Amino acid sequence: MSEGKILIVEDEHIVAMGIKRMLKSLGYTLAGVASSGEDAINKAESTFPDLVLMDIMLKGDMNGIEAAKEIKARFDVPVVYLTACSDSKIVECAWKTGPLGYIVKPFDEKDLKKSIDVALRRHRMELNELEKGSYNAEKGSDELEKGSEKCEKCSRKLPESVECTESLLNFK
Repeated sequence: MSEGKILIVEDEHIVAMGIKRMLKSLGYTLAGVASSGEDAINKAESTFPDLVLMDIMLKGDMNGIEAAKEIKARFDVPVVYLTACSDSKIVECAWKTGPLGYIVKPFDEKDLKKSIDVALRRHRMELNELEKGSYNAEKGSDELEKGSEKCEKCSRKLPESVECTESLLNFK
């Protein structure tokens, strides 16, 4: 069974039901279906999806690009755009939001699965890199604190803390 809870944002009911059927067939868990940008944000907040499949052209006041920006900023949930739109200005605006994929309609299950799997894998890798960076930053901070203690204990005087840190790294 595929891992991932997916939120579908699609304002055309028949298309949304087709995507829902594909996702279930592929083994994904459905977080819900939203038909507007505002509804998408509310459902993302209440269901905590792993990924949002977002149609760009939505009915209502908020299009898919605006909704994707908000979802990414507030919940750090990756987005894969689904659209029949090929207007270069709209595509360019969509790419500026940093989606993890872009699927052109019509598409089949195979295309959908590949896009979702790549997006989820890439998002996990980005999260791992962030965690490693945080761990290394904390580790470096701890080493700096330990290093300053050693500097205070060492007999020679070092003029600046930066030089102290560099000296300690060379001292090992």
